[in-house]
Amino acid sequence: MSSGGGAWKVAYADFVTAMMALFMVLWISAQDEKILLATSRYFQNPFHSPMQATSGVLPFNSNKTSQQSGDKAGGEKEQDRNKEIELTFLNSVAADFHRLLHVEENFQDKPVDIQVTSDGLRVTLFDRTKRRIFVADRTEFTEWGSFVVQSLAWMIDRHAMRVTIDGHTRSGLGIRDEYTGWELSADCANATRRRLVQYGVAPTLIDRVAGYADTKPLEGEAGDSESNQRVVLSLSLSSRPKFKDGKLVEKAPGAVGQGGSN
Repeated sequence: MSSGGGAWKVAYADFVTAMMALFMVLWISAQDEKILLATSRYFQNPFHSPMQATSGVLPFNSNKTSQQSGDKAGGEKEQDRNKEIELTFLNSVAADFHRLLHVEENFQDKPVDIQVTSDGLRVTLFDRTKRRIFVADRTEFTEWGSFVVQSLAWMIDRHAMRVTIDGHTRSGLGIRDEYTGWELSADCANATRRRLVQYGVAPTLIDRVAGYADTKPLEGEAGDSESNQRVVLSLSLSSRPKFKDGKLVEKAPGAVGQGGSN
């Protein structure tokens, strides 16, 4: 055997050491910023390590700031995801209501308009001549109006939605002495409340009933436009439904039919 026969062992040892160093560098590079900074400080001054709280080179869970930040970011993502799912759910409820009424969502002079808001749904019932909700300038419901409110009551009760009801009129109403748009708008809103309760909505779900006469006309509409003759219901979920994998698994508690009359 020649005298140089063992030289490969030195080369092999160098190779193994280099590979270990490479793997250490790759592993450290994959860590978060805090560990990278701590490692850098350690190698800059190994005799005054900033990691006295551990027995090894790298700390293990000595400070949960990074973990908490990650949890917070994950929580925010989960909230955003749930909000997106909730909006999808509300859009589905609105679409179901349109189908129930056999009304096209994009119809220009549709008798019912439903908008998805950040809190729930805004449902506008237009009292136009072509398809009246109420008998002209009165608070008695037409057959169509009764059908709409009954369908609305079913939706509210099913999803335990909280309700506010606002009545509006067009300007220039001259009904009779001492009975103006103020009285008519308030009476129409109250008639809607009574009919919802009659069709099964719990009275405790109704938060407010108000009449605004002709003080809040629709944007872009003349004050005397019949489109201003309307009842607006704002519906909000009394509690958030539960979702799993983008599907509704449990509706809001309290969404149980309750009969009654008022």
